Order: sequence, then C-alpha cells, then structure tokens
Amino acid sequence: MKFPGSVLVSVFLFVAETVSALYLSSTYDSAGDRIWLSLTLLFSLLPCVLVQFTLIFVHRDLKRDRPLVLLLHMLQLGPLIRCVEVFCIYFQAGRVEEPYVSITKKKQIPKNGLTEEIEKEVGRAEGKLCTHRSAFSRASVIQAFLGSAPQLTLQLYISVLQQEITVGRSIFMTLSLLSIVYGALRCNILAIKIKYDEYEVKVRPAAYLCIFLWRSFEIATRVIVLVLFSSVLQIWVLPVVLLNFFGFFFYPWILLWKSRSPFPENIKAMSRMGTTIVLCFLTFLYAGINMFCWSAVQLKINSPDLISKSQNWYRLTVYYMLRFIENAFLLLMWYIYKTDIYVYVCAPLLILKLLIAYCTAILFMLVFYQFFHPCKKLFSFSVSQGLLSCFRCLCFPCKRQRHGDPAERVDLKSADDSESPNQQQNSESQNGNPNLNVPSNS
Repeated sequence: MKFPGSVLVSVFLFVAETVSALYLSSTYDSAGDRIWLSLTLLFSLLPCVLVQFTLIFVHRDLKRDRPLVLLLHMLQLGPLIRCVEVFCIYFQAGRVEEPYVSITKKKQIPKNGLTEEIEKEVGRAEGKLCTHRSAFSRASVIQAFLGSAPQLTLQLYISVLQQEITVGRSIFMTLSLLSIVYGALRCNILAIKIKYDEYEVKVRPAAYLCIFLWRSFEIATRVIVLVLFSSVLQIWVLPVVLLNFFGFFFYPWILLWKSRSPFPENIKAMSRMGTTIVLCFLTFLYAGINMFCWSAVQLKINSPDLISKSQNWYRLTVYYMLRFIENAFLLLMWYIYKTDIYVYVCAPLLILKLLIAYCTAILFMLVFYQFFHPCKKLFSFSVSQGLLSCFRCLCFPCKRQRHGDPAERVDLKSADDSESPNQQQNSESQNGNPNLNVPSNS
C-alpha cells in the first residue's frame, strides 16, 4: 500500500501557512496597519473555511452521523483529524483480513507496441486512503489559488512599498509560494489521471522535479510582474485583474452555450440550485488558477465528468503566447511609469531576467512533455515534432502557400483542360526535345 505522503504535505502546508499568517497579522496589529491586517486575515481564513467545506463535501459527512468530525471542522481542525485518520488506516491495514475486496482493471503503458490489461485487488482500507488522497488534493488546489496566490501577491506588494522584507514575511512568502506550486503540481497529476483513467499511471521522481521547476518559474514570474505593475499603476491593476478573471470565468459557460447542450443536472444527485452553485464555484476556481498559471485541468460543463479528457495543444500554445505578451506589456508599463522607489534597481536587467525566467518555465514544460510525461507513448505526436512543424510554418510560408493554394491549382487545371489534344501532344514533344520544332496540324 502506497505511503500517504501527499496527505502529509498538504496538512503541513495548511498548518504552517495558517500559523505564519496569524503571526504576521499580529505584527501588523501591533504596528497599527489595519488594512494589511484585514487583507492578511481575509486571504488566510477564507481558504481555511473552503478547505473544511471541501473535505466535508468529498467525504459526504452531512449524510453520515459524525457530529464530532463536523465540530472539529467548524473549529478549523478538520485537516488535522483527517490526517490522523489516514495514518491510522495506513498502519492498521494488513493486520486484519478485510471482508470486502473489489477488483479493478487497468491497462499498462504500451511496451514494444503491446498493451496488457492487469487486474488489481483493492481492499476497503486502500479505497478509503484513495478517497482521502483525492479530498486533500482538491483541498490543496483550493488553498493554493484562492488563498496562497493572493496572499503571496499581497505580502510582496507590502514589501515593495515598505522597501523591507522581514524574517517572518519572507518565511510566509516562501510557504505561500510552495503551496501554490504544490497546488499546480496536483493539477497536473489530476489531469493526467483523468485523461488516462484506463491506464496504470506511474509518475517518476524526475517528472515531479520537472513539474516543480516549471511551475516555480511560471508562478514566481507572474506574481512579480503583477506586483511591479500594481506598485506604479494602482488604478489600472483592477481592470487587468478583472479582465483576466472574468475572461476565464465565463469561458466554460460560453462553450456550454455554443454547444447548445442542456444544463447538467447529474452532480451527485443535487438539485438544480446546488448544481449551479457547484459549477459557479468550479469556474471561480478555474479562473483563479489561470490567473497565475496554466490550468492543466480544462473544464467542460457539458461533459458528465465536467472535465475535458482531450489534450488541447492549440489552447496551451495560445495561452502561453498571450501570457508572455501580457507580461511583457505590463513590464513595459512599469518601466515607463516607475517611481523613485526603484531608483537603485536596474530596470532593463530586471525585465530581461523576468522574461528569461518565464521562458525557462516554458522550457521545463516542453522537457516534461517530451521526456518525462508518464503517458508520452500514447501521444499522437511528440513535442519536438510539433515544434518542427511550427518552425516549418514560420520559415516556409511562401512555399506552403505556393503548393497549397487550391484556387491556383484549379486555374491551372482548367487551363490544361482547355488545350486541344493535338496541342497537348505538340507540347509534350517539345518538352521532350527542345531543339526539335514540330509544326502544328492545321
């Protein structure tokens, strides 16, 4: 049975970030910074409440007689008691023979063109651990992008305005960045397991490392760009944030409207109002993720699973191209309107470093999909082939247009068809021997 390390990491980040936020709030309170105190507490307590509701919703505790667990969730101690329950199940597994065992069938990743289907017995204890892992994975994503991401942006913004980074704030920002990166990593793993649900997926440590570096560079660069822009153009940061957020929020609903599919009503036997609330929360979380990084999980409301299982490379390419252009534009605006607090900062060098860091994130993403993706053998084409085709499209547009213009081919064909058979024969003979002049038959 697999060790529940992901549960331990999720609980550690949850507890450490909450304690650090409370300590930092006390320093703001003693310094008289009421605004920073309120915002820090808001971005700390809101994800805590959402994490409690997520764990209760996944485990369906409202339909079970567990008043003590509900009370601990109300006291914001739900993740701790769930972690204790997970390790109790893990250490007691195998000591007692389980009366219930289910059998699952999974395909192995093809080797030498052959795919084998294997059967695996799953006991009740392992099923409970799987449910706990799933619940904590979703809770980590919610904590990361609805709490840690705005919290990291806020604390970095305060540090820029005060031109000081205290020890407590630096530790808190480090924990927030780790929480966001871990949440993005869980999104990647979740997307892989959803798309390749029929296969037995095993993610290697090198793949985890590559995803960690990819997400670290991407998220850190995005947060720094937003903070720099907001420090000089406070009025314009709100339209930029709202445009990004509502664009991603309404995008799944627009796809549902264009598909003319009926409104989904099969989410765990909920009412129409409950289904609407859940879908709005999912799109809210989806928008929050895409504000800071690429969401590996794509929402598809008209699907029974609510998640698209297809790998849309075109959408991925468009996202990173537009995000790179947006980051470059925001940095340009910061360079034009920068204030005296950046007098000792080499602005061109900082802009160059940030753009290179974002390109480094894209490089690690390409390395992951090319070499370390656990299901790369199931891809229709590799990343290198896709880059080669894009290079051909960019370097040989004229050649492709000359060979691929259907209108030109139609005109040539009609001109050839208008020739008489004798003229075609004369043309062929002249092409065969250019020095021979054959008179045409009149």
